[in-house]
Amino acid sequence: MTEKTLTLGDTTLRATVTGTGPTVLLLHAGGEHRGVWAPTATRLAEAGLRTVAYDLRGHGESTGQPTALRALADDVIEMVRQEPAPLVVVGASAGGYAALAALAEPTIARRVTGLILVDAVPNSEPERVRAWLSERGLLDQYAELTEDILSSGPELHTAATASNLPILLVRAGRSPIDGADFDRFRAANRRITLTVLPEAGHLVAQEAPAELARIVSAHAHSETGACGRPPTRVWTAPTRRIRPSSTTMSWPPHPAGKSAAGLAGEPPTPPRGAALPATATWMPY
Repeated sequence: MTEKTLTLGDTTLRATVTGTGPTVLLLHAGGEHRGVWAPTATRLAEAGLRTVAYDLRGHGESTGQPTALRALADDVIEMVRQEPAPLVVVGASAGGYAALAALAEPTIARRVTGLILVDAVPNSEPERVRAWLSERGLLDQYAELTEDILSSGPELHTAATASNLPILLVRAGRSPIDGADFDRFRAANRRITLTVLPEAGHLVAQEAPAELARIVSAHAHSETGACGRPPTRVWTAPTRRIRPSSTTMSWPPHPAGKSAAGLAGEPPTPPRGAALPATATWMPY
């Protein structure tokens, strides 16, 4: 584990680098700091991944004023430029919105192979967001940034719609964001998939680090083509919907050696001893 500093004009951003391998950039939610990623980063290092977790400007040990989404997005652009490509970007809440805005820049998007948004949906219902922040004493502290993010919702939604990146949306089961907002966002782009952590609240990195690490590891290894050490070997089967009583699960792509056509009509049966996915995942058709 090492510390890293990125100086941008009169703003200094602090980061912690953990592990070796393909890079995963970790961007925390508003009101948090990079330390919330430590349990997740440790698990990702064990999976053969290198993580870089920054304090966003005005948070933790980073200087600068966190008043405008554009400033955060410009910071993320420089963070991405500093890292070896290809990399995966993970953004929670405000960090996710900053990532979306940054990756609207084509030259930056080309350095990234995947985006994971952790309980972050652009163009969400504003009053629900304000109420959640107010209950936790965060609305007044980050009032300017909150209003700027909310007013940028349509622009961020458009950027996500036009993106060619695979976007994995991690929804907290106890999210303050309405389910209809998740559905509308997922319908905007067929490359957006949705994974649900039923027991987690909005601050997923704090509440469900082990589950989040499994999700990030699987996505990062898939998108970077890395052959590191994923913690669990998950069997792959045809993409199809299975509707149990509480949630909808979708399997990953069909296993090597069998075509999708050759598996038509067959129930997806994992080989003996294989582990099943830890979370339910919605996949668009």
